[in-house]
Amino acid sequence: MKDFKTIAIFNYPHEIVVLRHILDQEEIHYFFENEHIVSIDPLASFAYGGIQLKVHPNDFEQVQEILDNLNSKLSIV
Repeated sequence: MKDFKTIAIFNYPHEIVVLRHILDQEEIHYFFENEHIVSIDPLASFAYGGIQLKVHPNDFEQVQEILDNLNSKLSIV
């Protein structure tokens, strides 16, 4: 896990639910650093640096594409 690199940072646990499902379906190895501590104390998210999505460098491009597709499909009405 020491080779894993941060590709995205989220502030709240609810922001990673859909992404976790997609990464599991694609069988990508990942982990969310600080997920549990932020779940316990959401207001401290900024103090801990948020919830950091860490992936292996071999999966970096694929995960970046997934993140880009998610961001382009989200719209606020």
